[in-house]
Amino acid sequence: MENQAIANALYEQGWCVIDGFISEDFRRELLQEQQDILAHGQFRHAGIGKGDAFKIQPEIRSDKVSWMDHTVLTPLQSQYWAKIEAIRGAINQRCFLGLRSFEAHFAMYPPGSFYLRHLDQFQHVKYRVVTTILYLNDTWTREDGGALRMYLPGSGEVEEKMDVFPVGGRMVVFLSGEIPHEVLPTKKERISITGWLRDIEY
Repeated sequence: MENQAIANALYEQGWCVIDGFISEDFRRELLQEQQDILAHGQFRHAGIGKGDAFKIQPEIRSDKVSWMDHTVLTPLQSQYWAKIEAIRGAINQRCFLGLRSFEAHFAMYPPGSFYLRHLDQFQHVKYRVVTTILYLNDTWTREDGGALRMYLPGSGEVEEKMDVFPVGGRMVVFLSGEIPHEVLPTKKERISITGWLRDIEY
């Protein structure tokens, strides 16, 4: 799906799922980089909230993250950043969202971990406008669990649930403040790059 099609889907329904967003070689390289960072102990337990309100709450989320520093990106991260920049331009042209920057981290869900229903945009991070999730796993089946469950507007008052499994190379893009979602319990290690297009500068 080209960048313009992503922007159109975001404008029309608030979300889209793109299989094969990156090449298989690029996926493997990013996965290896994630594994190297993990081996060097650079992942931390993810928390809830921002600044003084930040808390580790494993009853709500139990993943680990390693933030990328936009000022010292690795060559692979720079390549991914460029892809997101192209999406940012297309979305701004189509949706007039005023997106100005991007932040992202590697995320790793160990077996048994999850993240309860939430929105990515809340009181302390209103600047997060569009969420992007790129999955890096080698293989995945429905039996492995770990689906991203999105709660989409249905007819009338009824929500529709859509489960997206973390198949390697698959990209999910959605409006951060409008699509409630959760990560269902995973039975094996689940790896992604999760990021947010923002309406503020760095």
